[in-house]
Amino acid sequence: MPTLSDLVRHQTDLDQQDLEWLHLLVSDWQLLADLSFADLVLWVPQKAAETAHPDAWPPRTVDGWVCVAQMRPTTGPTAYPDDLVGRIVRTGKRGLIDVAWRERRIVREGDPEWGSGIPVREESIPIIARWGPRSKMLGVIQRSTNLSSARTPSRLELTYLQSASDLAQMISEGRFPVPGAEPNLIRSPRVGDGLLRLDRAGKVTYASPNALSAFRRLGLATDLVGVQLGELTRDLSDTGEPTDESLVTVLSGKAPREVEVEANGSFVQLRIIPLIVSGERIGAIALIRDVTELRWRDRELMTKDATIREIHHRVKNNLQTVAALLRLQSRRMRIPEGRAALDEAVRRVASIAIVHETLSHTPDELIDFDDIADRVIMMSGEIMAMETRVLPRRNGSFGVLPAAIATPIAMVITELLQNALQHGFAEKGGRLEVIARRTEERLAVTVSDDGQGLPADFDPESTDSLGLQIVRTLTEGELGGTLDFAARPGGGTEVTLDIPLVHRPPER
Repeated sequence: MPTLSDLVRHQTDLDQQDLEWLHLLVSDWQLLADLSFADLVLWVPQKAAETAHPDAWPPRTVDGWVCVAQMRPTTGPTAYPDDLVGRIVRTGKRGLIDVAWRERRIVREGDPEWGSGIPVREESIPIIARWGPRSKMLGVIQRSTNLSSARTPSRLELTYLQSASDLAQMISEGRFPVPGAEPNLIRSPRVGDGLLRLDRAGKVTYASPNALSAFRRLGLATDLVGVQLGELTRDLSDTGEPTDESLVTVLSGKAPREVEVEANGSFVQLRIIPLIVSGERIGAIALIRDVTELRWRDRELMTKDATIREIHHRVKNNLQTVAALLRLQSRRMRIPEGRAALDEAVRRVASIAIVHETLSHTPDELIDFDDIADRVIMMSGEIMAMETRVLPRRNGSFGVLPAAIATPIAMVITELLQNALQHGFAEKGGRLEVIARRTEERLAVTVSDDGQGLPADFDPESTDSLGLQIVRTLTEGELGGTLDFAARPGGGTEVTLDIPLVHRPPER
């Protein structure tokens, strides 16, 4: 199905600023559909052979209409089970749309239509975009109400319909959506979560049952109707600490904003929508949502994340302690081979500690591995730089890796760098690189040097080097990858590690 952006760009004369206004409207028009108990269909004039000036009056004659968006209500039956997005209708086929476009007014005339076998009441709302003193008509919203289940409306339904009528008037005047506002968030309160209707003074004139229940959880013992919402909410959430002075103003319906209130161990999210009709503020709608369970779950997750980070921090400290003990033992060792073995163990432990240190600072198990690779490379270079006059460097990016992959790769890079620095270079120095090449599904890491190259009888399968055995075990057994030793063009050695990024544990 084509998107709103695709349809507007390819089949209409609207510009990018117009498209942004339509996106802002569509991101929030579920509210209008639910309050109206009606389907909303957004029609935009089809591209003309000659584009008229955007401020021209009367508006240019429209040859056809393109449906660029559609919304069904969650509060009532739909009038259009089929998708209309992308459909084109000629002028005259939907008369109310033509009138609303031509006269710039909401059109409600006409008897119910029975074209699909059910009675449908049609209304058309012109969409006016307003940027400061400049305004422009972008299209028309067709509001279609399925009357098959019509009955005497309740107080709640009457309040919904009156609020929908006010919002429709604001759309036709360029006052909704609020110019410059950010698109509505998915987790913002919805009509069914709870609704309050406020008068000009910010007093509640109607409270839906769900809205009243939400305030009961905050500690309200009386009724909401007739109460000044801003002052009530401030009193309920009073903890003795300084509060935001703007809270009362916002909850009085004077400014569009979302706020969250905590009281009595409960959390309530409120979204205020001022109602401004014909340039006069007549009141406001307040959407209410009880988010207590969500916030407690968020707190539990934050506690769990903090615990995991603390565990990684302690593991890192313990590994550093082990490395320090091994280093002390190495200094007391009189046998050169034993001292070298302990120094290698120190480097292996330190590379694992670097990964845990990084994990202790992140909220999840994903790591930007470039930083770890740079630290491992620097650690190896500092140890051997005086002997070989070689400073390793990184080329390419590893990107973000899960901890299950990051730890073995850090160990492998440490071993390969150590092996190259110890056996690949003479006193002349040389060049040593760690090259990362990443795709969506695989990661290739090459450790390349221009040193002495591999011995003629070198066999990675039968080598008795502990470091290379660790490399092969981690690469093939732990990471499920492949390892390749080859001569570097121009002299030297290239060791390439190729692993899948969708990590699967080895078969037992």
